[in-house]
Amino acid sequence: MQGLVLFGDVVGSRRDSSAAAEWLRHLVEELDQAYGEQRLAPFGFTQGDELQGLLVADADPLVAVLHADLSPAARPIRWVCVKGGVDTGEGPATQRTGQAFLAARDAIEAARAGHDRLVIRTGQPEADELLAGMTPALADMLEGLTPRQRAVGRMALIEGLRQSEVADRLGVRRATISVSFGRAKVQTLQRLVAAIRKVYSSAGTPSDSGEGPGHLP
Repeated sequence: MQGLVLFGDVVGSRRDSSAAAEWLRHLVEELDQAYGEQRLAPFGFTQGDELQGLLVADADPLVAVLHADLSPAARPIRWVCVKGGVDTGEGPATQRTGQAFLAARDAIEAARAGHDRLVIRTGQPEADELLAGMTPALADMLEGLTPRQRAVGRMALIEGLRQSEVADRLGVRRATISVSFGRAKVQTLQRLVAAIRKVYSSAGTPSDSGEGPGHLP
């Protein structure tokens, strides 16, 4: 069957492994709730502080990326999201297998070597080329946010709140939030996220063409 495999590698976790593990526990719970019935397996994480998820093929990988990078306690995390073939089975994502998991493992190793922060592969060459051009920009923008900007970005990008609603939530003037939106480049982030989602959703699944990381010759 086809699925979407997510690997999230916490960067520099060995410097404070206990704090990284605690953050991952909360993130796993948050992502399990956020994806709900789109999960093919519960999220989990390894002793090496690597989060793993297994979702239906048309699930949105950016939900995980935004929840993690816009978390109040966000830690640097490297993401690899691969659409492809997965084996049927039971248990959390850390116990599942399939061609997409193998492809994701190769991709996360390459991302570490190339210092890439966000890789999304659909198995469709044209879509993957477009995504490779956009995802580094999104990763850089999210990484550069201050704690205050992450809080504002979370309300705008995850909760879908307008500036006036964010101002009401925080109990500040709208002009203050307008400045925060500008400094966080929220509108640019919204456009970039929308573009990545459009390319990803339009790519279909590797089985549509018989190609991609889930295909066995």
